[in-house]
Amino acid sequence: MSVTNIDRATRIISRCREIATCTEVPGEITRRFLTPPMHSVHTLLRQWMEAAGMTVRVDAIGNIRGLLQSPHSDAPRIIIGSHLDTVPNAGAFDGILGVVLGIAVVEELQGHRLPFSIEVIGFSEEEGVRFSKPFLGSLAVVGKLDEETLRRKDQDGVSLTNAITHYGLDPERLPAAVLCEDAFAYLEFHIEQGPVLESEDAPLGVVEALVGQTRVQFIFDGQANHAGTTPMHLRHDAMAAAARWIVAVEEYAVSHEGLVATVGKLEASPGAGNVIAGRVKTSLDVRHAQDEARHTAASALVESASSFAGVRGVKVTTHIEMDQPAVPLDPHLTTRLHNAASKLGFSNRRMTSGAGHDAMILAPSIPSAMLFLRSPGGLSHHPDEAVLPQDVDAALATAMEFLAQLSDDKTKDDHA
Repeated sequence: MSVTNIDRATRIISRCREIATCTEVPGEITRRFLTPPMHSVHTLLRQWMEAAGMTVRVDAIGNIRGLLQSPHSDAPRIIIGSHLDTVPNAGAFDGILGVVLGIAVVEELQGHRLPFSIEVIGFSEEEGVRFSKPFLGSLAVVGKLDEETLRRKDQDGVSLTNAITHYGLDPERLPAAVLCEDAFAYLEFHIEQGPVLESEDAPLGVVEALVGQTRVQFIFDGQANHAGTTPMHLRHDAMAAAARWIVAVEEYAVSHEGLVATVGKLEASPGAGNVIAGRVKTSLDVRHAQDEARHTAASALVESASSFAGVRGVKVTTHIEMDQPAVPLDPHLTTRLHNAASKLGFSNRRMTSGAGHDAMILAPSIPSAMLFLRSPGGLSHHPDEAVLPQDVDAALATAMEFLAQLSDDKTKDDHA
C-alpha cells in the first residue's frame, strides 16, 4: 500500500476503535440496542457524515442515516450499511466497520457526484441481544417491524415501544423509516467472522448467499427438590434432561454435513447448588444453507428434547423465536463485486455466510451484495477481534471500483 492508502485504512480502524469506547460496561465493548452509549455513537457518526457532505437523520427505530444526494433530483440511490450494536464483551469491528467504510466511500469521492445518491445506514440493532429478536433496525427499513415485536420486553420489563420513546424517538414515525422506492442496490461490508479467508490467504470474500437460521427457546419443567434427601430414581431433574439433550444436539450436528447447531444459553431455576433444578430455560440455534435440511434438523432436535425429558418425568415446551430462510444475494451485483476486486488484483473467493446479517433482511426487497474482510485468527464476538489495514484498504478500493462500474451501467441505461 502507498502511504496514502495506509493512512486511510488506519483512519478507518481508528474510528472503529473510537466507537468501541462507547459502551455500557467499562473495560469491555457491550452496546445494546438504544442504550445510552448509542447517543455517543450517533454523535460521532453524525460528525463524520456531515463532514463528508451528507445530510443526516436518525429514524424512529434509531438507525442513523447519512445521504449524499445526487445532483439529479430523480436519481436512484444505493444503500451502504451495517449495524451499530454488539454482543456482550464484543470486538471493535463486527458491524461498525461496515458503517465506517460506507462513510469512507463517500469521503473518497471528494465531492465528485455519481449518477445516483448514496445513503449510508448504521442499523440500530442486528444482534438480538436486548429483546431476543435480531434485525430490528433493518426490519424497520423494509417495513416488517410488526406489532408483536413492538410489544416485546427486555429483561428489565421495558417494551420495545417504550425503549424507543425513552431514547427520545417517536414510535408513531416508524413508517418514515421505510426505504425509499428509489433505492436500487444494497452493499454491506463485514468481517468474515470465521477462518476461511485467512486459511486461503485471501483478503476478501464475495458472499453469494446467507444461510437460513432457526432459533428456538426450550423450557424443561421438572420438580425442584432437596438435593440431599431426594433419591436419584425419584427425581424429576430438569437439568439432567436438558444436559442429555445438549449433548445430543452436538452429536446430531456433527453427523450432518453443512449443519451447525448451538445451545448457547442456559438458565436454571431455582439456581442453588443444593436444590434439584425444577426448571431449565435454554436456547437452540440451527443453521444450514438448505432450508429443508435446517427444518428437518430443528424438528429432530425438538423430538429428542421431548424424548430425554420423558425419560426423567420432565415436560418440555418450545417456542420458535426465529425462522429465517436462506437468502441468496443478487447475482449481478455479486459478479460486479467479484470483478471489481479481481480487476484491482485482490484475491477473493465466492462464499456462503454462516452468520446472519442485515443483508438477509434487505435482499428480499432490494438487490443486495456483501463483501467480507478476512478475520485474523477467525475471531469474532470476542475482544481480540481484528482486521488488517491492507484488507481494509482492499475493501475500500473494491467498493470504489464497484461504484464506478455501477455508474457506467447507469450512464449506459440513461443513454440507451
